[in-house]
Amino acid sequence: MIYSSKPLAITMGDPSGIGPEIVAKSLSRQPDDLHTVVFGDAAVMKRAVKIANVDMSVRSVQSIGDARFAPNTIEVLQCCALDTLPQFGDVSSASGKAAYDAIVKAVACAMQNEVSGIVTAPIHKSALSAAGIKYPGHTEILAALSGAERVAMLLGNDVIRTVLVTIHVSLFDAIQKATFEAQMAAIRLAHQGAIALGFETPRVAVAGLNPHAGESGLFGREEIEIIAPAIKAVCNEGINASGPWPGDTVFMRARQGEFDIVVAQYHDQGLIPVKYLGLENGVNITLGLPFVRTSPDHGTAFDIAGQGIAVSTSLETAITYANQLIASKLKEAL
Repeated sequence: MIYSSKPLAITMGDPSGIGPEIVAKSLSRQPDDLHTVVFGDAAVMKRAVKIANVDMSVRSVQSIGDARFAPNTIEVLQCCALDTLPQFGDVSSASGKAAYDAIVKAVACAMQNEVSGIVTAPIHKSALSAAGIKYPGHTEILAALSGAERVAMLLGNDVIRTVLVTIHVSLFDAIQKATFEAQMAAIRLAHQGAIALGFETPRVAVAGLNPHAGESGLFGREEIEIIAPAIKAVCNEGINASGPWPGDTVFMRARQGEFDIVVAQYHDQGLIPVKYLGLENGVNITLGLPFVRTSPDHGTAFDIAGQGIAVSTSLETAITYANQLIASKLKEAL
């Protein structure tokens, strides 16, 4: 693969979790011609290198321009203010603030075109809240910092891919937010995301909201009054979308090759099928941002943090996907 001349930003995640460890493990397995900069804290990453037992050194830099990208070296852009190394497995405001500060700096560099894209290690929502940061997750933070009007989560693996109409809200609120406009935006982003992943004419399946996709109105009218009209509208735009299909079978049909990507109405409807197939090769892609962003399909794993046993496969997959998406964008610009 031919990589961008600009480095790929990787945020360290919550320093009390497995994020720094899997970052160290992942970077030890990357080719020398892939240039990366870790956004976070050099002391945290030095500890992570020891825990991960990888033959890597850590070099602190104050700007992207200071990075040398020497072999077996992790370049860390210092953007956190930690007085001491956080305890593993603890929800703390210091760790939440450090993780957030790394994201803020990475987004600023992406918006200034100093990095080719961003890969984020896991953060802990309770730690963010303890630090007074009132975003429910990465997706909302990235949207706010970049000024993106409409974003969507695309989660997938080699077998199935899904885009969510609603994200980190209660099920009650998800029903209220699954509007005609939200359907249109999610289907369009699913179509665009599938193209970026290499599907020339994506087949987009849209799941229903209610059991049996409403059963012709017997179990709810959202499919008739909201979802079906949105599907018809995007089809008129040239998007190959179909549905609404029952949520309990649409992912099985996608796995069998009938669809390339599925639009799910709410968080668990889409994420359960993807994660059931295994977290190791799952990846999260944020659509609608002015830059590429991917992440692993798992959390901070406080219960195993600091033990050196965290598996970095999902983060490595996220790095691979990020480079593929960046290459696709570069190809479009030629």
